[in-house]
Amino acid sequence: MHRMTTLLALILLIAPLARAQDPDEAPPNPEMQRQEIVNMESETARAILLNNGTFFRRVYSDDFVGTLSHGQAVDKTQMVQAVQSADVKYDSFVATDIKVRIYQDIAVATCLWSSRGTYHGQHFSSQMRVTHVYVNGRRGWQVIAGQSTALPPDAHQPL
Repeated sequence: MHRMTTLLALILLIAPLARAQDPDEAPPNPEMQRQEIVNMESETARAILLNNGTFFRRVYSDDFVGTLSHGQAVDKTQMVQAVQSADVKYDSFVATDIKVRIYQDIAVATCLWSSRGTYHGQHFSSQMRVTHVYVNGRRGWQVIAGQSTALPPDAHQPL
């Protein structure tokens, strides 16, 4: 976790220097950028539902670092392998409550993932809170970091 925090802090410091803007170029429309990332979060859920690693190969950066809901650290290759695993078959997988904050060429997206399916033949239903960090570069918005946290069945109880 410390590694991810350090990486995020470094990115926030150097991001303004990494992309010089052409003075004739119109400034980016923040609402369009926000909607693009909302769409990417929804596409992520659909790609997981379909066990489709192609989306992740395109949208996740080569130096992606993430943590799965059970605590396993993964890189891009391991994330693609997890998504394509034949061990899990989803009946549904949706992203809701998507919120996006944009800081120049960096965006942070949070959402709620809800899924139902089978894992090794056993039925499951789960919810996770997910955070993704995006950087906008030459290839557009790419996910550079992710963290998912499984919610307990009684997560909606008051404190």
